[in-house]
Amino acid sequence: MTKQGKQSWYFENGVYIQETGTSVGPKEADGPLKDTFDVTHSELHCGADNWELAERKLMDEAIHHCLDKAGVTKEDVDLFLAGDLLNQNVTSNFVARNFDVPFLCMFGACSTSMETLAVGSALVNSGYVNQAMASVSSHNATAERQFRYPTEYGGQKPKTATTTVTGAGAALISRTKSDIRVEGATIGRVMDYGTKDPFDMGSAMAPAAYDTIKAHFEDFDRVPTDYDLIATGDLSAVGSPIVKDMLKEDGYDVNGIHNDCGLMIYTSDQNVLAGGSGCACSAVVTYGHLLNQLRAGKYKKILVVATGSLHSPTMVQQKETIPTIAHGVVLVREEEAK
Repeated sequence: MTKQGKQSWYFENGVYIQETGTSVGPKEADGPLKDTFDVTHSELHCGADNWELAERKLMDEAIHHCLDKAGVTKEDVDLFLAGDLLNQNVTSNFVARNFDVPFLCMFGACSTSMETLAVGSALVNSGYVNQAMASVSSHNATAERQFRYPTEYGGQKPKTATTTVTGAGAALISRTKSDIRVEGATIGRVMDYGTKDPFDMGSAMAPAAYDTIKAHFEDFDRVPTDYDLIATGDLSAVGSPIVKDMLKEDGYDVNGIHNDCGLMIYTSDQNVLAGGSGCACSAVVTYGHLLNQLRAGKYKKILVVATGSLHSPTMVQQKETIPTIAHGVVLVREEEAK
């Protein structure tokens, strides 16, 4: 691995995504990307006894579909990296209990999808790991119960609020050549612009996305047009215009190149307020739709920057401001793979 500038890594030994797996809930299954997911569920319980078990089932399904598609077993996996939104990462820890693979539990809130992919790729590139599985999950009802209140309460939300995506994504990484190469990553810094409103994550996370994207351009000596797409993870309708304006002030015009996973996963008539968020938001869009677009040749190189809000219910109650972070990963289509 070669260090690029201050915050970035270049994987010179060749790191590839072998396969991915995705599993989603009912609202995601009704959205515009419904045909890109491996498993869809028609109700929030996903056939489980409670919401937390449903989220666990989603991650388990994503992992096993990824393994099945790759034609490998868990015995072939050297390391499992995963994270979620629930206190003490209980979804990931309980899935790891049955997965029976050496495990690194990670947390970057909604940025965890690219955090696990970046760290897993770095370990594969270095030779410490032959095959790594990176996975994340989130669930609308578990997140609402933890961070706000149960969905049955029916409390109103402002239009700036986002809808936590119900789903899970998993990616198998190795140095075996495939059609999707993980070229590099940019690790974000914790940013805090003083936002306190937990119902406006887009405004809170936009500065973190801006900081990481700007650092990425500087570290790799690149400009927006070096990419076919720059996708943020969870900014949705509120944060996306902010990050574009911030980048434009520094001379980086991403209009026409930028999109947000939280805007791609739903349609405007799905009653999702500002759009999607959650660990699974960037994961299921990237590991399904965006990789399909790369494989089809629509994109040749994309930058995915997942954003995370690092607050907790306790910190919100204590009137703390909200720290945020963003991690970026570059994915490239390999023309002569396999």
